[in-house]
Amino acid sequence: MGKQDRKPLFSNRWSMMLAMLGMAVGTGNIWRFPRIAAKNGGGEFLIAWIVFLFLWSIPIILLEFGLGRKTRSGPVKAFIKMLGPRWAWMGAFCVFVTAAIMFYYSVVAGWTIRYTWASIVGEIPEAAPGSFWNSFTQSGWPVLTHGIMIFLATLIVVRGVKGIEKLTNILMPVLIGIVLLLTFRALALPGANEGLKYLFTVDWPALANAQIWIEALVQNAWDTGAGWGLVLCYAVYLREKEDTALNGIILPAFNNCISLLAGIMVFCTVFSIVPQLITSAQSDPSILNGLGSLEQRVADGATYSPELLNETIFAEDNSGITFIWMPQLFKMMGFGQVFMILFFFGLSLAAFSSLVAMLEVVARTLIDAGMKRKRAITFIGIIVFLLGLPSALSMQVFNNQDWVWGVALMLAGLFFALSITAYGVKKFREEQLNHADSNIRIGRWWDFVIRILAPIQMSFLLIWFLYQSWKSNPKGWLLPFDPNNVFNVGTVLFQFFIVLVLLIVLNKWIVKKSMGKE
Repeated sequence: MGKQDRKPLFSNRWSMMLAMLGMAVGTGNIWRFPRIAAKNGGGEFLIAWIVFLFLWSIPIILLEFGLGRKTRSGPVKAFIKMLGPRWAWMGAFCVFVTAAIMFYYSVVAGWTIRYTWASIVGEIPEAAPGSFWNSFTQSGWPVLTHGIMIFLATLIVVRGVKGIEKLTNILMPVLIGIVLLLTFRALALPGANEGLKYLFTVDWPALANAQIWIEALVQNAWDTGAGWGLVLCYAVYLREKEDTALNGIILPAFNNCISLLAGIMVFCTVFSIVPQLITSAQSDPSILNGLGSLEQRVADGATYSPELLNETIFAEDNSGITFIWMPQLFKMMGFGQVFMILFFFGLSLAAFSSLVAMLEVVARTLIDAGMKRKRAITFIGIIVFLLGLPSALSMQVFNNQDWVWGVALMLAGLFFALSITAYGVKKFREEQLNHADSNIRIGRWWDFVIRILAPIQMSFLLIWFLYQSWKSNPKGWLLPFDPNNVFNVGTVLFQFFIVLVLLIVLNKWIVKKSMGKE
């Protein structure tokens, strides 16, 4: 790291934690968590989710905190320093995965600001649910909003850690306030207790279902940012005497509290409003026009039940719940438009803060390689905009990229777990986590997780995802891109192969650029 770029550090722990929280809290907390929790039984999912908070999120985030403190470098340089020059490609792959996610995540972030504006001017919900979503995604709007979000993010990151700090000092209290306000409003709705009951009631025998545990592990990876390199890059700017151990526990725990609040908000709203929709549809079936599977099930004589919600609303993908269902539910709520504006504004803040962190990961890597920050940010902004265009213009491409690089997170997480093996896991723990300025001590359990449990978890998940994809489409599974099945195995293997081979071939060049005179 250049001398000029090393000087700025976070001003204090409060600013550092807000920036870290802004990095962690994103759309995965607010729109993904409620759907995954609903699909996996509610209460029993929470049990597995909490278990993996301690068996995955906290250990890997502690690792990233320690790596940032030790190396004061981005992932590529950190891997070189800890594992050796031969393994620079591993760090480069982790950076590429975060960049590839950013290409389409910026599109999602753009959706949120379009919906915020549409809520303010009253464009949604329209008479036919989903019509606004369909017209929006088939227009040029996603390109424009994608570009706006990238442009705004570059304006923040070009100013370095101080720009990020100033942003999150304002943004995160506002976001937390919005989430709390929406949660309290949802709790006040008639029938909200049914949503709480579903979310927190545990069917203990159901915990024997392996799918619940797998989904809980994946959700922890998504909503905490563990294994992305995000925490590592922000930890570069830690003050020397910062307590890495305590911070590494507080961050994922607080982040998961935000997810839980979002779950309460969505569950209480759905369980309160949907029964009213179904009852009203008995006298006016047009109320459900355009609501897909629910409309058909009610037309076939189905009556309200929690199971019906799981088979219809919560069976939708993330975009279906957030951008089609939530506006319809807010429509039936008192002061619904106000709360709809707050919901999408809060979602846009969460998306933007995470986008800023992703941009910083790639920027930190280029700065480590000797590029000036302003030039690096300009270059990244242009590349992200261009490579994000396919996802902005096609939902098929978007879903494919979400699938491929979501799976890649498992491999990136595995690489992070392996990153300190040559240095020594115990030695790393004592020096970087249990140093003189740590208020708490991390025990030998952490060594076991990093050495054995984390690699097993990530390897299993990687194989599991690919097996499930093959099982659903055993005939065309080797196609590099199948428009009829964007989630096939071949597309993952093809894109992984190209990136990994390229990075391995360029390994010596990556080391030379990253280390410079060092």
